[in-house]
Amino acid sequence: MLLLVALGTFAQIRAAADELDRHDPSPADAVSWFEEAPGKFRLEIYAPTKQDAASAQAIVGAAAPELHLKQKRVKAADWVAMSLEGLPAVRAGRFVVAGAHALAHESGGRTKIWIEASEAFGTGHHGTTWGCLMALEHYLRQRANCTRPPALRVLDVGAGSGVLAIAAAKGGANALAIEIDRRAAAIAKINAEQNNVAPRVRVIAGDGARHIAGQRFDLIFANILMRPLIRLAPKLVRALKPGGTLILSGLLRVQSPLVREAYANRGLTLERMIPKEAWMTLVWRKP
Repeated sequence: MLLLVALGTFAQIRAAADELDRHDPSPADAVSWFEEAPGKFRLEIYAPTKQDAASAQAIVGAAAPELHLKQKRVKAADWVAMSLEGLPAVRAGRFVVAGAHALAHESGGRTKIWIEASEAFGTGHHGTTWGCLMALEHYLRQRANCTRPPALRVLDVGAGSGVLAIAAAKGGANALAIEIDRRAAAIAKINAEQNNVAPRVRVIAGDGARHIAGQRFDLIFANILMRPLIRLAPKLVRALKPGGTLILSGLLRVQSPLVREAYANRGLTLERMIPKEAWMTLVWRKP
């Protein structure tokens, strides 16, 4: 595993990170950026091979030629350990998401979601997962105003670690979580069991099209990528009940206009936009 690091201005670091995020597949296993000191930002890129590192350098060089990337080799095991031990708890409305190391120190009335850093996407630290959790928080608050709310059916497309389906289940829903990556689906099942919501979270490995055909859901999450979101628009809108809510994420802010166009043309109303760093979460309602 190779770690590439660069220091620069906000504009430079943001441009480089955004360009890396646009590449699908990306040469980087992970990309993060943060403010290291007032006015000084740090970009970190983890690349699995020398060839991937060279590709990442070329992408950064084209997006922000002023940045100078320094490279060093790190052990993959050290990176995983750092993720397990160093990730702080993430708070999003009523929810707090963390590994066992951080949840042990949590007190108060928040709903705890136990997710360890792993191969499956979704620890709550990414802006898209946080945005989806905040959208769920808003949805549940509105639902609480109903005198006798009906049973809630939730669909989570591209479930990753299962964090969103688990959060919905802890909010009283029955959730169907679909994940195309079989290893990630296995991790989502384990996470549902560890969070004591396995009876309310059904995890399916595969594209899930036959499992949602003819079904209708009150709430749908799709935290994936721009192109799949646009491609899946007809199926997701069809699977949403009248009056239902559709939460879309996995988007860079610059990509959101294309996704908005794809869904607005299908009769949905855009209710909220939730930005977080370079990312955007879109919340739609079906009349």
